[in-house]
Amino acid sequence: MTIRVLKSDPLKHSTDLLAVAVFEGEKKLRGLAAEIDKSLGGILSSLIQDEGFKGKERETLLAQTHGRIGAKRVLFVGLGKEKNFTTDSARQAAALTVKRAHEYAAKSVSFSVGKALRASAMRFNERARAITEGVLLGSYHYTTYHGQETKDEHEKRRAEEVILLAPDALSTKQIEAGIAEGQLNAEAAIFARDLVNAPASDMTPQHLVDVAKDIAGKSKRISLEVFDEKEARKRGMGAFLAVAKGSDIPPYFIHLTYKPKAKKTKKVFLVGKGITFDSGGLSLKPSKNMESMKNDMAGGAAVLAVFYKLDELQPKVEVHGVIPCTENMPSGRAVKPGDIARAMNGKTIEILNTDAEGRVALADALSFAVKEGADTIVDLATLTGSCIEALGEEVAGLFGNSRQLTKQLTTAAENAGEYVWEMPMVKEYQPLIKSKVADIKNIGDGRGAGSITAALFLKEFIGETPWAHLDIAGPAWAEKETFPSVPLGATGFGVRTLIMFLKSLR
Repeated sequence: MTIRVLKSDPLKHSTDLLAVAVFEGEKKLRGLAAEIDKSLGGILSSLIQDEGFKGKERETLLAQTHGRIGAKRVLFVGLGKEKNFTTDSARQAAALTVKRAHEYAAKSVSFSVGKALRASAMRFNERARAITEGVLLGSYHYTTYHGQETKDEHEKRRAEEVILLAPDALSTKQIEAGIAEGQLNAEAAIFARDLVNAPASDMTPQHLVDVAKDIAGKSKRISLEVFDEKEARKRGMGAFLAVAKGSDIPPYFIHLTYKPKAKKTKKVFLVGKGITFDSGGLSLKPSKNMESMKNDMAGGAAVLAVFYKLDELQPKVEVHGVIPCTENMPSGRAVKPGDIARAMNGKTIEILNTDAEGRVALADALSFAVKEGADTIVDLATLTGSCIEALGEEVAGLFGNSRQLTKQLTTAAENAGEYVWEMPMVKEYQPLIKSKVADIKNIGDGRGAGSITAALFLKEFIGETPWAHLDIAGPAWAEKETFPSVPLGATGFGVRTLIMFLKSLR
């Protein structure tokens, strides 16, 4: 699929499908919709009335033009109430449009960037970015393991060209910039989706290492260190290796480094949980839905996806990616409830529940970041079911020890169209993870607050470094389609937030 800008009159432009945005509650058609209706002799007004189209969010209506304008068909796309319109409204409308185009087997799809969003205060580049992201994210299908017949059928119906129609030469340049930005963001998220959707039999720790090698090998600014079990033990990563004990597949610890052109810059560490399959270990999970536990490396996939695009993004800071990669499996060698592991920073951990393994593996990853001189640390992890209970499946929990950092990430998430909600770091809950036989334990006492005690556990390995933790257990994986831009399965959540965050740093 190609996405490009074209200075053209929407009424004369030749395309299979022209998307026209309509706000809810409009008593009569306005702007481009009114112009099209006039060209068609008022047919659209009658059709809208007959079909009961209200312009509500996610509502669509298809109309044939019978050759009276350049487009073969017009798709009215509801944006909801005008006062509630956001960048994400445009993103979701574009995603919905491309899904409808797939149903109609439309090969060319066009959006009028100038007139379609007339009431928006967004600049042209912001509109173009949102539309581009919506188109690419909404058209995503994971077909890697499908047969050729299924792949061919999908490609046969897939739009080949998306055109953003510009009203003038000045807006054309802005739209081109927005398309480029949207492609970068969406392609990074799709990269993460592909990694997370792959079965655990293929997406092993070694495969993640291979992905990291491929990324570093294609860049002059990205270097890679990989620690095997022997090297991890030498460096004192007893927590990470405790999690890895039960699996026959070797663990690896990935460290990527991006060096910007500037010599003296701050070090930003992105830490991603890389549990390629989480059975729960000896604290075995229920069999129902265990297959989705291949998504427990979604945080690590997000970090790799950001590095995949860092050469294009060119952030002004030094970026490090840290991913502890292992399976969490039961076996005769597996870590047992009651075992004690020593983390890289010297703290001891009583492991009471082997299914709370992510925080244990991250203990060494965070300790490593601190030891390497991190100025800022952001970790992403599918960490707790408690966060899903608190915030649902579409919202990530945001924790941290720096109000400035959590504000930056909240703003980045808003710009990316991803939902995060800052959660409290309740110091009074700290005793809940205090152990009688070690420094801390990996689960809290009592009921509730599981996502908070997990974050407090991670804080034990941060020291004074500004740090934020994104618990993405809910939004990393979709069991139902809530947003047109988000498919079933892996979502790529967090990737665009991290990109927006890095872009904001100076």
